[in-house]
Amino acid sequence: MTKRNKGKQIEPNTTHQEKNGFHHWKKLTLGVVAVGAVGALIWLPGVNLANAPEITVYKSASCGCCNKWVDHLRDEGFKVITKNRQDMNQVKQTYGVDYKLRSCHTAVVEEYVLEGHVPASDVRRLLKEKPDVQGLAVPGMPAGSPGMEGKYNDPYDVIAFSTGGRNTIYEKH
Repeated sequence: MTKRNKGKQIEPNTTHQEKNGFHHWKKLTLGVVAVGAVGALIWLPGVNLANAPEITVYKSASCGCCNKWVDHLRDEGFKVITKNRQDMNQVKQTYGVDYKLRSCHTAVVEEYVLEGHVPASDVRRLLKEKPDVQGLAVPGMPAGSPGMEGKYNDPYDVIAFSTGGRNTIYEKH
């Protein structure tokens, strides 16, 4: 022992190296996990969009809640094409949306019509189950529905509708 180390115990170099090695591997592992997570966030939405159904939304250019509903669909992984129209009543008539079911926007996905603020989860269910209906509607603009979020949430029904006025409750929210 030198005078400088007299009376002090010194850990062997291997222990010091093992501690540094452990911290190095810990940092390396955390780095790899972080890079992988960022990569997944970048890659996965592209994968989802590649297989996602395309929804065409007919809406007024000035309607903020329609834009929020479009954002809701995109956030849920759908590909959305918007078509701003001034003749929304004509669009609704073309797609057979009964007057009492109407809302601010009308959309088409595969063979179905979506009227109003239908939640993405109900759209997914519709596309999975493929019921014999013309489409889904959320009449009016209920507070708390996708695109109509705010301070209040009203209970609302999603209506499955068919030609000839056969309407049933598809989902309650």
